[in-house]
Amino acid sequence: MNLPTVQFTKEQELFREEVRTFLQQELQRRTFQTKCDSWLSGSDPAFSRIIAEQGWIGMTWPKEYGGAERSSIDRYILTEEFLAIGAPVAAHWFADRQTGPLLLRFGTDYQKNFFLPKIVKGECFFAIGLSEPNSGSDLASVKTKAEKVEGGWIVNGAKTWTSNAQDAHYMVTLVRTEPVTEKKHQGLSQLIINLKSEGVTITPIRYLTGEHHFNDVFFDNVFVPDEMFVGTLGNGWAQGLAELAYERSGPERILSTFPLLNEAMEELKRQQDIEGLAQISKLVAELWSLRNLSIGVAKVLEDGGEVGVSAALVKSVGTKFEQKIPEIVRLLLDVYPQLHADRAVDRYLAESTLHAPGFTIRGGTSEVLYGIIAKGVLAG
Repeated sequence: MNLPTVQFTKEQELFREEVRTFLQQELQRRTFQTKCDSWLSGSDPAFSRIIAEQGWIGMTWPKEYGGAERSSIDRYILTEEFLAIGAPVAAHWFADRQTGPLLLRFGTDYQKNFFLPKIVKGECFFAIGLSEPNSGSDLASVKTKAEKVEGGWIVNGAKTWTSNAQDAHYMVTLVRTEPVTEKKHQGLSQLIINLKSEGVTITPIRYLTGEHHFNDVFFDNVFVPDEMFVGTLGNGWAQGLAELAYERSGPERILSTFPLLNEAMEELKRQQDIEGLAQISKLVAELWSLRNLSIGVAKVLEDGGEVGVSAALVKSVGTKFEQKIPEIVRLLLDVYPQLHADRAVDRYLAESTLHAPGFTIRGGTSEVLYGIIAKGVLAG
């Protein structure tokens, strides 16, 4: 893996200060509440529209679609600041991170002109339809079928663990458009399904605490018009892999539990716990190394390079790091994890402890990622 070292420019550092100041001001206005894992569990459509007003959704996209044509490093800085403070950005997250780049690469002119400006304005949110019931981590074992009919497709099947489908307007859905063969990755395609369509049912999957951001999504004879077909017939698997490169390589793979780490450090400073600070500083050093890797991947993506293996590595190592934080904080501090606690460190510990087991699954299980890394090493 040969990733570049990225030095932020003066303009980029000024942009970071602009974002940080904005978030602090909005926090003081109480327009949002902070939380750990906010990019997945913090869905707030109203706050997403505030972000859109700043021009910070789709900021790397062409101006003709409402974007600002800024660099992926600028977007990385923006994302870091959102995650570091725990801002609720999940409503627009998947459209900004994955759907937009997917449509820019594979979408039709109609799809680009129809969806991208709406996404940029915070008016259109997307979910991602990949995992299916009883399929585990085998994303290619797609049973959701799309049958060609006049003017479109009829879809039947189900998707599960669909994040924030309750707030999304559409879902990019991996479906089987050809009979399954020995090569199950073939015969798959992508459709954009309107989640308000007749025959779509969204059922929440709740945590034991009652929290809700995962969903089951069922399709019962759902009609999808031809203009909502993405890319090439049978090329859905390759298109989906390109989409996953954006999902696996961002700072959200190392910063999901950062608010807890930051608050724990502040608590140890207040207690003047020198030994505890020495222990937690090891996490800070590890984070710095992971961050440099993640920024390097972002730069390669910006330059149009291949990041499949390096993104898998960053995600797999980042997962372990994110899971390590609540365990170490629990041992270092006298804290009581409670979701609605007044003290932030107690609330963040509860959120991190509850969410951490799922880190190894989302974006590809660790075992699947190890396979990708191993193949890359052998190929190299």
